[in-house]
Amino acid sequence: MSSTLIWPLAALASWAACWFLYFVLQPLAGPFIALAAASGLGLLLAWPHARRWRRLIIAAGFPLSLLAAAGQGALPAWAWLLPLGLLLLAYPQGSWRDAPLFPTPVGALEELPAVVPLQPDERVLDAGCGLGAGLIELHRVYPEARLDGIEWSRLLALLVRLRCHWAEVRQGDMWAADWSVYRVVYLFQRPESMERAWTKAATELKPGAWLVSLDFEVAGRRPHRSLELLDGRRLWVYRIG
Repeated sequence: MSSTLIWPLAALASWAACWFLYFVLQPLAGPFIALAAASGLGLLLAWPHARRWRRLIIAAGFPLSLLAAAGQGALPAWAWLLPLGLLLLAYPQGSWRDAPLFPTPVGALEELPAVVPLQPDERVLDAGCGLGAGLIELHRVYPEARLDGIEWSRLLALLVRLRCHWAEVRQGDMWAADWSVYRVVYLFQRPESMERAWTKAATELKPGAWLVSLDFEVAGRRPHRSLELLDGRRLWVYRIG
């Protein structure tokens, strides 16, 4: 059930199912059996998801929320809507098909300039810049490049503007933006997004430009280089044309 829903609706539906089972079983079998059964259901619903972070979020959601509810019984019911409101503000519905907040690790792009050398003032886009970790790493390895970031969430875009004052950051849809002015487009998205990213890059980027993806390759496309990082991650580098 949960693996067929758009994220994060899959997580919300799974947590709701766990709570429903808990409320049904508690008066019949007692709190311990109800807790074990609902937690087991969470594990069962988490298993079909391919990404480890999704499985962890779904499996841990019910027991953590039960623990929080037990320790915060004095809170009014509406107080539980505040975290949901903040989540929707930071992660609006239009971005659910793209990646969640995947921060680029420190040093992940260290070897990129040896493969993709840039002239001063050439333009680089961090497509889906999140909280700005990718822009910071791009600035570290390309200090003379013109860096742009685009982020669907207005809240995150505002925070990145404050954090990365040397970059041009705007709120918007990375898939609707014009990529043709960039020499490099950097992504840290998700596997399901990569074919769409390749199609857009191949259509809009000029010959000789680059599409760079952390962790996720374009299925069926041979990269120019594949760089293995110290932590086991991989940086996929594609040259257009």
